[in-house]
Parts: sequence; C-alpha cells; structure tokens
Amino acid sequence: MSFSGNVKEELAAHVSPARHCQLAELAALLLFDGGVCDDGRHLCLDTENEAVARKCFTLLRKTFNIETVMRGKRRLIPDDETERRVIQALYLVKEENGEIETTNPVNPLLVKNSCCARAFLRGAFLSVGSMSDPKKSYHLEFVCDEMAQAVQLQEMLLEFQIEARIIGRKKYHVVYLKEGAGIVDLLNVMGAHVSLMELENMRILKEMRNSINRRVNCETANISKTVTAAGRQIEDILLIRDRYGFENLPDNLRQMAEVRLEYPDAALKELGGYLEPAVGKSGVNHRLRRLSEIADKIRS
Repeated sequence: MSFSGNVKEELAAHVSPARHCQLAELAALLLFDGGVCDDGRHLCLDTENEAVARKCFTLLRKTFNIETVMRGKRRLIPDDETERRVIQALYLVKEENGEIETTNPVNPLLVKNSCCARAFLRGAFLSVGSMSDPKKSYHLEFVCDEMAQAVQLQEMLLEFQIEARIIGRKKYHVVYLKEGAGIVDLLNVMGAHVSLMELENMRILKEMRNSINRRVNCETANISKTVTAAGRQIEDILLIRDRYGFENLPDNLRQMAEVRLEYPDAALKELGGYLEPAVGKSGVNHRLRRLSEIADKIRS
C-alpha cells in the first residue's frame, strides 16, 4: 500500500470520543464524498473508497445509532426520520426550499472548536486528500469541487499555522502543501501519529543523505581545487629552475620550491611543516605566490 493509503487507513481507525468531533468529521465525509439522490431530499454516499465508507458508517452508528445503511449511490440512510435528524445536525439543508446541499463549505458552528476542526480535516483528507511518496517528494493535497470549500480548508489550515496554497486543476480547486514540515504538522493535527513518525524518519534519512552528499561534493571540489593549484605551482617552479635557476632565488623561496617539488600532493599546511624552520599556511601561500610572480616575469 502507498504511503497515502497508509495514512488513510490510520485516519479511518481514529474515532474521536466526543460527539461534536464525530459530527464534524461526518460532515466532511458527506460534504466531500456525499451527494443527493432521488428528489433532492435524500443523502447518498458516492465513494469507492472502502476506508471512507467504513468510517462514515462508524460515525453514523456512534452519533445517531444507525446500524444499517445502504452502499453505493443509493440512499445512505434508509429511515426518513433518522435522515432528517442527520441532515439538520450537519446543517445540510437549505432553509428556503428544504433541499439538501452538499457542495457548500461546512457550517462554522460545526468546526468552531479546535478539536472539531481537526476532525473535519481528518474527514476531508479521507475523502479528497492524497499524498505523494515522501521518499521522492513532499506533496499533500485536497481536491475540492468548489472554490469556497477550498478557501475554507486553506483558512482552517492557517488556524493551525499551516500555510497552504490553492491552484486550479481542470474543473477542480486543489489545496496543497509542498513543505515537509507543514505536512508533518498536518499529520499531527489530523491524528496520524504513526504516519508522522514514519515520515519524520524518512526526512531524517533524506537530510542525512543530502548532508553527506553536500560534504562529499565540497571535499571533492576542494581536492580538485588543491590539485589544480599544485599543478600550476609546480609548473611555475620548473620554469624557474630551468630558465632562472634555484641558486638565484632567496633561501626561503629556494627551500619552498624544492619542498613543493618533493611533495607535489601535499596541502599548504603540510608543506609548511617540511620547511626549516616550519612555516604556517599563510606563510607558505605567500612564498608560493612570490614564486608565481617570478615565473610570470620570466614568461613575459
């Protein structure tokens, strides 16, 4: 199963003990995965996601003591009176004409508490959420039919200091996160703690690999730079030896030239230790620069 599927399985098994939170999550499931059938006055559950269906049935049983529902695009609740109570409790009915409405944002009264907002986000992810494989990239999204629903989700996430963006995709409105830290925070908000720990482990491993790669690349670049510089220094010293003569150099420069030829692969600090008396890195660099200037004069 994919990482996104694992998250949904974990969320499907998470049931809030409080009825008001159960109602908020049930509202999310019906708003994002529900529909209207028959004469516009009955609810349907329009999903092929077994986790969503299972969670919806569980919440209906706990909140309204409904033991039996119908699957597919048929009536979700077979009893009219019970269905009326569900619709009223979730604020899904239009007062002016009595028709059911499942495309509007959730009623603010259902998500006024922080715990209820968490439950609503959990239901929204179960219905219209998905997440990429974190081993490859960080991307989590909610795909909404209506812009108003997308904006409400974005504002709800911001209440938990999680910044999300909205983008159009064909006829849909997508609320998405692309930062690993934001996705971790959202998993925590929704209650997917096992998935959160798994994601954090992946992030740590990825950061370690990136850190090692950066260090290796940096060291490789430094080695390459050192080798290039040493080659240029030896070229200058050989030119001085052949066309000017070491005997014409001051003692400190002559000794520097001889040591560099003897240890062509040594770093500057190491070269300084071979001199008599020993010289620091800056002193070695200064002498080699003077030798380079002499070589340039010979060339010109």
